[in-house]
Amino acid sequence: MDSSPAPARGPSPDPGGHTIEPDATDTDSPGPSRANRRRRTVLLLLALTAVTSATALVIGLLSWAPDPPAPARPLTVPEAERLAAMRVTNLRDLRAGVHVTAGTGASRTDLVGWVDWSRPLLYLDVGGPGAGTERGLLQSAGPVLVTRPDPAAVPTPAAPPLVPPADRWRLRHLTPGTGLAPVLELLLGLAADRPDPALDGGARWVASDVVAAGPVDVLQAPLPTATPPAPGSPGPVSTAANGRDGPTRYWLDRDGRLHKLVTRLPGVGPVTVLLNRVDRPTLRPVDALGGRPGLPRALTDAEQRRLDRLPARLRGQRGATLTLTAPVGTDTNLRGAGWLSWAAGTAYVAVADLGVPDRRTLLHRDAGGLSRTDLPAETGGGGAADTPGRPPFPVPGGSWRSTRSARDDLDLLVDAAVAAAGPVRQSGAAVRVREDLAAGRTVDVVELRTADARLRYWIDRDGSLRRVELRTGPGAWAQVDLSPTVVPRLGPPPRATPPSGAPRR
Repeated sequence: MDSSPAPARGPSPDPGGHTIEPDATDTDSPGPSRANRRRRTVLLLLALTAVTSATALVIGLLSWAPDPPAPARPLTVPEAERLAAMRVTNLRDLRAGVHVTAGTGASRTDLVGWVDWSRPLLYLDVGGPGAGTERGLLQSAGPVLVTRPDPAAVPTPAAPPLVPPADRWRLRHLTPGTGLAPVLELLLGLAADRPDPALDGGARWVASDVVAAGPVDVLQAPLPTATPPAPGSPGPVSTAANGRDGPTRYWLDRDGRLHKLVTRLPGVGPVTVLLNRVDRPTLRPVDALGGRPGLPRALTDAEQRRLDRLPARLRGQRGATLTLTAPVGTDTNLRGAGWLSWAAGTAYVAVADLGVPDRRTLLHRDAGGLSRTDLPAETGGGGAADTPGRPPFPVPGGSWRSTRSARDDLDLLVDAAVAAAGPVRQSGAAVRVREDLAAGRTVDVVELRTADARLRYWIDRDGSLRRVELRTGPGAWAQVDLSPTVVPRLGPPPRATPPSGAPRR
C-alpha cells in the first residue's frame, strides 16, 4: 500500500488538456458575494440622492417669496357694467340662500335662511350670542315683519324648516336704523329692476379670489343708494338717514352674480353676507303674510255656486265655535276664542293681547252693534294669552262700551265672520287665490273686496266656511277659524252703555 500523502487540490485539466477553475459559488471563504456588494452600493447612492434633494427643497422653501398681489385699480368697463347690473341679476335669479354675520364678539348676530327678491320675502333663523329677544324665526314680506320668538333655542342658528310652523307668529315693529332693521333692509336692497348708475371713480378692483362657485373679482364700491323700506317700518327710509359708512366689498363672478358682501352699518358694525346661489327653494309665507303663493284666477261655475249658496249653508248650520288670530296694529297681536251664531247674527269672543297677558277683552256682536268690556284674565275666560279660553257664560255684567259699527280691525274681522251668512256687498268679482287645507279638509281660498275690507273665505268642497281672513291696516292677514257646532244662545250684554248719539233705554 502506498502511504504517501494525497496531492493538494487545484486546477485540473479536462480531458482535452484545458485547465478548469473552481466555481466562485463553490468556495468556502466567508464575506459578502459580489451581488450583495453591488446592492449596497446602489442603496447608498439612492440615500445620498434623497438627502441632496431634501436639502435643496428646504433651501428653496426658505428663500421663496410669493408674488406680490396686484395693486388696486379703477374698474374696467366690463367690471363696472357687471357691478351696475348686480341687483338686476339678483332680481332675475329670484332667490338665494343667505348667511349673515352682523357685529362681533358677544354682540354678534347670525341670520341663516333665504331671501326671495322677487316678492320680496325674507325667511331667516336668528341666532348668535347677541340675538337676545330676536332669537327665533323671522319672516318679512315688504314692510310687514312677523317673528316667532324662541328664547330657548340654541345660540347657533340653522336653516329654518321649509314648511314654517303654523303657530306663535306675531307682528313686529323694528325701529328704522336700529337692531336688525339695517341688516334686513340691506338684504332686500340687493335687488332692483334696473341697473344702478355708473359710479364716478369711486369703485375699484381690489383682488381676485376663489369661492365655492368658482373664481370671482373682489370689487370695492359704495352700497346702493335706492333701498326699499325696512321690514317692520311704517314707510321708506332714506339712505342719508341710515348714515351707512365704511368700505363695502363685493365678491362678483364673471356673470355678475354676487357671492359675498362685506360692509359696515351704523349701529351694527361689520356685516358679512354670504349668498348660496344654488340653494333657492320656493318659500312659503306664514298665514299672517298671506300664506302660500297661488295663481289667482276667476271662479269656475262650481266655485261660484258654492260662494252664492254660502249664506244659506251657514244659516242652516246655525253656529260655530271660533278661534281668532289677529295681528292688527304695530306690535298688537290678538288671540281669541268664543262662539258665533249665524242664525241669530251674534258673536261672543274673549280676546287676549299678547302684550297684556293678564287682561281679557270680551267682544259681543249682535243686531244692535258691537260691545266691549275689559276684565282680568281669570274672570274673562282664563287660559294663556296665546290660547285664551272661551268667554264666561252667561254674559257677565260690567262696563260694556257699545258702538253701532266696526271701529277697528278686530271689529271688522268678527263682523265679517257673522255677516258671511247674509248678502255681501262686493266691489268687483271674487277671485280664487289657491287651494289649501283647513282642519284636514281641502278648501278653495276665495278673495273678495267689500266697501270696508279685503276678505278671504276658505270654503271646503261641501260648501262650509272654514276660515275668514281680513287684510289688516299694517298689511298683515288676521284669521277667524270656524268649526260648525251647536252654540249657546248668546244674549245681549246687560246694562251696556248705549252707542254715542243713541237714546238711553
